[in-house]
Amino acid sequence: MGTAHRSNAKLQAKGSLASGAGSLQPDYLRLQPLCNAECPAGHDIRSWLASAASGNYRQAWETMMANNPLPAVMGRVCYHACEGACNRSKFDQAVNIHAIERFVGDLAIREGWRITPGPASGKRVLVVGAGPAGLSAAYQLARLGHAVTIAEAGPSVGGMMRFGIPSYRLPRVVLDAELARIAATGVAIQTNAPVSDVPAAMAKGGFDACFLSIGAQVSKRATIATSVADKVLDALSFLRAIATEAAPPRFGERVAVYGGGNTAIDVARSALRLGAKDVRIIYRRTRARMPAHDFEIEEALEEGVILHELSTIQSFDAGALVIEAMTLDGRGWPQPTGRTRSLGIDTVIMALGQDVDISLVNGLTGTHVSGERTVVVGEDFQTGHPGVFAGGDMVPGERTVTVAVGHGRIAARAIDAWLRGEAYQPETSGETASFDRLHLWYYDRIPATEQPVRPAAERRTSFEEITGGLDEDAARVEAARCLSCGNCLECDNCVVLCPYKAVTKRGAGEGFVIDRTACKVCGRCVVECPSGALQMTADTYAEKKCAIR
Repeated sequence: MGTAHRSNAKLQAKGSLASGAGSLQPDYLRLQPLCNAECPAGHDIRSWLASAASGNYRQAWETMMANNPLPAVMGRVCYHACEGACNRSKFDQAVNIHAIERFVGDLAIREGWRITPGPASGKRVLVVGAGPAGLSAAYQLARLGHAVTIAEAGPSVGGMMRFGIPSYRLPRVVLDAELARIAATGVAIQTNAPVSDVPAAMAKGGFDACFLSIGAQVSKRATIATSVADKVLDALSFLRAIATEAAPPRFGERVAVYGGGNTAIDVARSALRLGAKDVRIIYRRTRARMPAHDFEIEEALEEGVILHELSTIQSFDAGALVIEAMTLDGRGWPQPTGRTRSLGIDTVIMALGQDVDISLVNGLTGTHVSGERTVVVGEDFQTGHPGVFAGGDMVPGERTVTVAVGHGRIAARAIDAWLRGEAYQPETSGETASFDRLHLWYYDRIPATEQPVRPAAERRTSFEEITGGLDEDAARVEAARCLSCGNCLECDNCVVLCPYKAVTKRGAGEGFVIDRTACKVCGRCVVECPSGALQMTADTYAEKKCAIR
């Protein structure tokens, strides 16, 4: 920003302050960065970016682990809503937050870092389901000192992270390492241990509370006129066979995937890697309306998947799939046109979404199920049955790993409060640090550091991870791009540029003090604060201190 523009900004600030002199004072605030506000897992992103930028990776990891026990996993599979909200995207490019999370998470695995559980509380909690919500809740409860047992109906731990996300996105060695760390906190994990009667299971194990986190693993169905029903497969069974290294269903060289979500994309890309020569996605609406994330759609198209948008399946016979063209009405709903065409297809894989088997709550008094076949819970994730909580896919909300981890974290806090006989106190986010609060003339324009991606020709022949990580130098540079929105950078501008010497630094990491007797309310410190941590507020205190972190 030019000198003239900055001077005008300062004069405007001074003018606005003059009219309010006596009622407004410069104060150090701790506003919530937009990245934090948008994170379903509840990450304190700004804090661990600051630690990573300074090279203190252990501190960064511990900050991550306060809210999320799976940073190496989340650095790969999270769809990073934080980056969509990042103020830096309005300046040059958003900070590549998930890449830094992955770097720190991978480093923690290599170094063998562990978390110590809290002092034993004497309370026992049963977690039903070992997906991301259940694992998150179990980890947080262990940190709070409770004895936790996870009962998993299947033979392995991880839920859809293991059985629904292909290894080219999430290598199993990474998943297994983070699951082992959770187990190391003392969480007992029982596999092949289905629960059908929650009160009976709680009574038998002497549990004081229960968290239900059954994943959405029941494929939705659609009727297709077909003479070859054995050539119509469901997406989850297909992905599960791959994940368990069982023999995948025989599907021929020409595959059609019916659906437009992330599961449909995963199935199509997996079919290519298993040797299919022709893979097509059939979707009723336009690409812009596909629930799958656009970057994954683009990667699939690069690999050779063909997308038939505005299309639906009319019939399927041996070697021939008839699809009908659709059009969208004024409400965006697909309507048939009567125009059809035939495709040479050997196998159809249905990927129309998943439901949760909620029969588990049928015997729980006071528990209600919504019309969407999800369990009704309060803001504390407690069902209508005292001491029984539910989260993840079982309750309304977006079905992602990040959302599930957030559910588990909040539910654990609520369970802890319930076990202690206390009222659950919801988290408060506070005022957010919007883009207009920042003073960007202090920042250089630095492009985001991109992660390396394997060429499409190599990707489609292997289940090896397609996206690489950042090295240490790149991770530190990228972390340093954070604008620290609404939080003190400790840049010392307020001390150096105050014409009245009213600001004193208390020490590295300990903040600053404004001497109200010396301060003339000129507003220069506010205008010269890059991150917007200094704001003019109504203040009746004689002295205000800044909390750096």
